[in-house]
Amino acid sequence: MLGTLLAASAAAFLLALLSAVTGFGGGVLLLPVFTALFGLRVAVPVLTLTQLSSNASRVWLNRHELRWPLAGRFTLGAVPFAVAGALLLATAPLAALKRLLGVFLLAVVVWRRLGRRPGRPGEWTFVAVGAASGLGSALLGSVGPLTAPFFLAYGLTRAAYVGTEAAAALTLHLSKTAGYAAAGLLGREVLLLGAALTPATLAGAWVGRRVVGRISDRVFVALVEAGLVAAALVFLAGW
Repeated sequence: MLGTLLAASAAAFLLALLSAVTGFGGGVLLLPVFTALFGLRVAVPVLTLTQLSSNASRVWLNRHELRWPLAGRFTLGAVPFAVAGALLLATAPLAALKRLLGVFLLAVVVWRRLGRRPGRPGEWTFVAVGAASGLGSALLGSVGPLTAPFFLAYGLTRAAYVGTEAAAALTLHLSKTAGYAAAGLLGREVLLLGAALTPATLAGAWVGRRVVGRISDRVFVALVEAGLVAAALVFLAGW
């Protein structure tokens, strides 16, 4: 058990660092690790608890550049759909949803690389983005890459992007936690694992914040797009 916990902590640290730099990716890549260690029905709620601490730390570290109105509109859509998705977790066709999301992410990157980037979305568009993210995140554990193209198209980069995405995700994960509790998925094992992995996620977020302040906007966007491709491949592989 100790070896399993150490492996999970190392993965949580590394992927919290990744999330702190790119704004997403940690949850997507951490889910297959947690699933291999704990099983899917434990992995998804444990992942949510670790993401709570990771996102809360990113909100605090990037609070001065955070776009609160944008995060608020995202929350309007995310909260009800996150609760609904959490209640549906036991019966939803997860494999098909993952592959569909993988195709979408690859299409977004190809579209951006062709220079045909979408226009700047309106702030109220993020209500719909939040709804899709809330439902997908509750079912798949994490869909941070789904929101990335919209935040990039809005013009956010580096600390503003990371902080705003984290604030939006924080309310989403709080809603999922409530839904998992109502569905009876937050047992003693899940709560203990979530608490044990919190220090590693906080440390990873702090190190990542130091890194993101040292890179250019161009490098930042390239890292985000690389993360989108990696996440898409993970989803298409069905992990």
